Amino acid sequence: MTEKNPKTLQFVSDNEADTIRLGEALAAAFQPGCVVALLGNLGAGKTRLVQAIANALGIDREDVTSPTFVLIQEYDGNLPIFHFDAYRLRDSDQFLELGADELMASQGICLIEWAERVGDVLPDDLLRIEIEIEGPTRRLFRLSGSGPKSNEVVQQLAEFHLD
Repeated sequence: MTEKNPKTLQFVSDNEADTIRLGEALAAAFQPGCVVALLGNLGAGKTRLVQAIANALGIDREDVTSPTFVLIQEYDGNLPIFHFDAYRLRDSDQFLELGADELMASQGICLIEWAERVGDVLPDDLLRIEIEIEGPTRRLFRLSGSGPKSNEVVQQLAEFHLD
């Protein structure tokens, strides 16, 4: 089920197939240069959503793993994907030392897990995806934009029938 609003959107995923559909819809809506903050507890499904997005952009989902220990993974698909995991970072300076500012300004898609840890250096135009665990397989996704690109993604998803 989706709830429509020009700047925010909620999507309930009852199972992995629903999450894959959301990832596919996001991939179709992304423009070069989108930066996405993925927020949620351990096990919420952040990496699973990234796998679905990457697969929809032509990357084998088996090749997509959590970058917890390497901090960043780069994937070449229809659009380049830069997949960050900020969980183990000391601070935002360490994030920037990885070249995050250049990558966020690139024509790729930046997907940042645990983005709240580096929120002070994220761009103004940011797509926030908050994932809440509601049950063993049920998730609530809250999507909100804060600028032209991110709001366009939210608007496109609001018009896309995920149900």
